[in-house]
Amino acid sequence: MRLFALFLIVPLIEIALFITVGGWLTLWPTLGLVLLTGIAGTALMRWQGLKVLAELRGDMGQLKNPLSPLAHGALILLAGLLLLTPGFFTDTIGFLLMVPKLREAVIRFVGARVAVQTFGSQQTRSHSHGPTVIDGEFFEVEENPAPKGPSGWTRH
Repeated sequence: MRLFALFLIVPLIEIALFITVGGWLTLWPTLGLVLLTGIAGTALMRWQGLKVLAELRGDMGQLKNPLSPLAHGALILLAGLLLLTPGFFTDTIGFLLMVPKLREAVIRFVGARVAVQTFGSQQTRSHSHGPTVIDGEFFEVEENPAPKGPSGWTRH
């Protein structure tokens, strides 16, 4: 129900803002402003996305938890989508999500309400005092065995 309300309310807000801003600026400056925010949003998304991608690669290379760069990347992607969507309300939210401190606040807010399960591997050492014994079977293989007919891998 909340998603339905969001899809209903956001376009109504956008239409109201288009009418209001269009009344102040007239048609062509309003359309130019919408186009300009789309171009600026694309540039910002690319610049900040590359920055977060470098941070993610660094964290993965050092085997750190990549949750923070992934969350920032997801919010930058969302901000870019909002900035590419024509409208002043979505542009405002998109530009706000491009601010790193505000993204951190959103991540903390959402993180406090979401349960995250992690997994990993931990190697445990045996604390026995004797040598490690591995039990197994073996058989000797001739170095160059004589061929005993076709191998069966090809048809003759």
